[in-house]
Amino acid sequence: MTRPAEVVVALDVGGTVMKCGLVSAAGELRHAERHPTNAAAGGEAVVRTILDVAAGLAATARADGLTPVAAGVAVPGVVDEEQGVAVWAANVGFRDVPLRDLVADRLGLPAALGHDVRAGGVAEARLGAGAGSRHVLFVAIGTGIAAAHVVDGRAFAGAHGAAGEVGHIMVRPEGPPCGCGARGCLEAVASASALARRYKELAGVPLSAAEVAAAAAGGDPIAARAWSEVVDALADGLTIAQTLFDPAVVVVGGGLAEAGEQLLAPLAAGVRARLTFQREPALVRAALGDAAGCLGAGLLGRDVVEAT
Repeated sequence: MTRPAEVVVALDVGGTVMKCGLVSAAGELRHAERHPTNAAAGGEAVVRTILDVAAGLAATARADGLTPVAAGVAVPGVVDEEQGVAVWAANVGFRDVPLRDLVADRLGLPAALGHDVRAGGVAEARLGAGAGSRHVLFVAIGTGIAAAHVVDGRAFAGAHGAAGEVGHIMVRPEGPPCGCGARGCLEAVASASALARRYKELAGVPLSAAEVAAAAAGGDPIAARAWSEVVDALADGLTIAQTLFDPAVVVVGGGLAEAGEQLLAPLAAGVRARLTFQREPALVRAALGDAAGCLGAGLLGRDVVEAT
């Protein structure tokens, strides 16, 4: 039986910042910290930082009368969750890092390693906007675009740890080049960075994605055109995703979701207009904000405890 004082040491490792904390058995963030990832120093330095931060969190838990029982770490890139290996992540310099075992050895606790977007999807499905639905698709729209297909609270990683890369669905075959090497990927035309890039192409003036969204809402015709193009491409991408995964709920997170109904209302209408035999999903905004990855890492760590 779970004791109330048990917590999981949880880390969500981003390219710039690690969002970390202590997560209770009920999925509550009992303590939160942020640390620089220090990715510019290279992958080995990032691993040392992860281990030091995890050890510090475990010490903080004990000092506060809590009992750390496991650790969960969520990282970007390609992740082999079964083997606990961070296979590759360009933005933090990982290449075949056995991160799960390194964390477990440092803390003397069982550990889990997961993908950052899948961990966020698990948290939104169990604790957030998708709670109560068995079939949830979490779509994060930020600098890039990625998704997590979550069924009964479990995210599917795929055969090679690369499931959910909806950002690389080709929606505009003659579109701009994508970082993956293809052209016209959803990420290349509908991410937050793509929105900012498109506005600059049209207006000749640099604005952030948030500024473009605000300008569009304020009636700027050039911003409105760029925004409409992004929403149109996202509707194409989500229609394909709905056809493939058939979720009951699509949870939209990431920076672009901060626009709220300015994004969700036309996006839902666009998806609805494209559907034929498919059932329309509920389209909702993510509820957990940037804490989702950390909470998800905590849930993955808790799953390890409950499986033993």
